Amino acid sequence: MLYKKTLRLLVLPLCLVACGEVEDTRPGQPVAHRQRAFKDILNRFEPMGIQLRQEGYEAESFLVHARQLAAIKDAPWAYFGADTQYPPSKADDALWTEMDTFNAERDKFLQAADALLVAAETRSADAARAAYAPVQESCRSCHKRYKH
Repeated sequence: MLYKKTLRLLVLPLCLVACGEVEDTRPGQPVAHRQRAFKDILNRFEPMGIQLRQEGYEAESFLVHARQLAAIKDAPWAYFGADTQYPPSKADDALWTEMDTFNAERDKFLQAADALLVAAETRSADAARAAYAPVQESCRSCHKRYKH
């Protein structure tokens, strides 16, 4: 009985490791770079949403995050090359056949991020809330269409 318990405890971590994320081993790791860039964007964007949802708007903190978002908003796009549709990519195949539409989605995000910074500079919660929504919708729209 003790043998079976010990065996299960040893096998479980191995199974969990086997189910882990696929590593990007291609030269330059473009997929890993764009995934990291999107996580960085989310890490700047989400604290602003938390402030707005929890009615805990702090103008200076919001502005810091908006500036950080504006500074990194361009980071992931260079890593969407034609040869980057391989695991661990979560990009849908449609992205590669609809590059004009994808680029238009990207441009909407970039413009919305710029508008969010302008709104944050006013230090108005209402302006920030109004400018936050288009950035959020831009992310949702692109993910709905191009991420699986």
